[in-house]
Amino acid sequence: MYWRHSGNTVFTKAHLGCALALSVLVASLPQDASAQTLNEGFAAMEQGDFFTAFSALRRLEQAGDPLAGELLERVFLTPRSVAVPERPASVGDYARPAAPDAARAAQQGAQSEAAPVPVALRPAARPAPEPDAASSLPLPPHPLPQPLREADFRSPDPALVRIGQLLFFDPILSGNKDTSCATCHHPRHASGDGVSLGIGTGALGLGPDRTALGEHAATQRIPRNAPALWNLGAREIRVLFHDGRLEVDPAHPGRLLSHQGPLDYMALDSLVAAQALFPMLSPEEMSGQPGENPIADAVAEARVHGDDGAWALIAARVDAIPDYRAAFEAWRGAARPVAIDEIANAIAAFIETEFRADETPFDLYLREIAALSPEAGEGMWLFYGRANCASCHSGPLLSDQGFHAMGQPPLGPGKERDSAGYTRDLGRGAVTLAPEDAYRFRTPMLRNVLHTGPWGHAGAFSDLRDFLRHHLDPVAGLAAYEPQAVLPELDAETDDYAALESAAQRAEIARAAARDMAQRPLVTLEEDEIGLLIAFLEALSDEGALAGRMGVPEVVPSGLEVAN
Repeated sequence: MYWRHSGNTVFTKAHLGCALALSVLVASLPQDASAQTLNEGFAAMEQGDFFTAFSALRRLEQAGDPLAGELLERVFLTPRSVAVPERPASVGDYARPAAPDAARAAQQGAQSEAAPVPVALRPAARPAPEPDAASSLPLPPHPLPQPLREADFRSPDPALVRIGQLLFFDPILSGNKDTSCATCHHPRHASGDGVSLGIGTGALGLGPDRTALGEHAATQRIPRNAPALWNLGAREIRVLFHDGRLEVDPAHPGRLLSHQGPLDYMALDSLVAAQALFPMLSPEEMSGQPGENPIADAVAEARVHGDDGAWALIAARVDAIPDYRAAFEAWRGAARPVAIDEIANAIAAFIETEFRADETPFDLYLREIAALSPEAGEGMWLFYGRANCASCHSGPLLSDQGFHAMGQPPLGPGKERDSAGYTRDLGRGAVTLAPEDAYRFRTPMLRNVLHTGPWGHAGAFSDLRDFLRHHLDPVAGLAAYEPQAVLPELDAETDDYAALESAAQRAEIARAAARDMAQRPLVTLEEDEIGLLIAFLEALSDEGALAGRMGVPEVVPSGLEVAN
């Protein structure tokens, strides 16, 4: 459903059919107060005022009227059925079983009793019967999420946020004092760095203009694309990093699981605070190489915890700066050395405040404040309907926080080497060591997604249309991939696309994608439909958040250069 305010309505044939269906249903109701409200809603719809009609039904639904909820889904939230053109099968049509299992068959049978399964839900290889009058109101495959509310986010202490802003932009946290959190997560680049694989310590500049220079000039790229920071302050988030190596312990929700072992000795406020600690330990991101500085040496010797560990050395650096020590003492109301968990909590407080995005056109639509454009509305229908995007990008944050193998092309230095010597990145599989998790990566959230490219865990796609086409058929997409990464210049012998030359590795990635895609219907979209999806993704942009709240400080307490 998309709507505009009365007097400026686009009334389509689909809406006309919905209005006729609503009139039939209303006519069969007893004339009580609910029926009167429904009649008022129908009258508004006849006038093209979908906002009033939608709001009337929503009020009844919230009051507990089950019929109103059914009408909302059938009339307003139901994607239209669109015939799916047949296509040649590829890679065994993802080795999809010839018949669904018993549970799925029973579910589809039960669904057929209530309303025929829409063409949009059938795999493309199956012949689609001609729609009839009874199938004009199919149930939507994915419901719209609840709107994001204030209670869904943490509320950081403003004083801690101000300290965090300074630390976020201060290179003092890096081993060679040349890289800050903002180097890879800058407001100018929508909380990323605007490149496929960035360069951390040992370079100058931002984004595509960053150049390896200096005494300790970088020789290797960061192995993965810098993830966007939008809405990390949401209470619902339980896993972070592309491979999920930092997560809330499912068995003990008050504990965190990390690749550095238990962090129980720290007083961390959130999962985001824990996440802020780990780039400081990465030789390519912030710590540097052994022999360059004491922090890098500690990391190389696996000294992370304890009084002589890398985190303690970083905290001592911050504590030695009078302005930081005074700011923390004023915030906590006590005089003691600055601790690493306090630094992490401050950075997290800033991230959660500065990079919150919940005032997008889609969010306003879910709150019934403003309408979506016709193009965005059509794209939303596809997203939650036939395109099946919401099978993974679900819930208020538009992510199931799960892991999926989407056949992303291997790019850059990877996280390890395969048996043939090619670099590779097993993603979740390297964390769980489960073969079925190989090449699976976390589902990203989508607020401001149009601004956070290049896309993919290695940033292999700089063209969003190509990225969406790849998602429709990852196996075919991997085979057809043409290099399009955005990479800052780096004087290194390594070929960024070397892993693509490994037929064995491409076959592994394709098999993983085929296995995951076998669980969902294969979808075909026309070019104009991809354009509609992009229109919906544009409706996920929060222009106020992109413009910045606190912004970039002119100076930081260390006196080091601020990247702006």
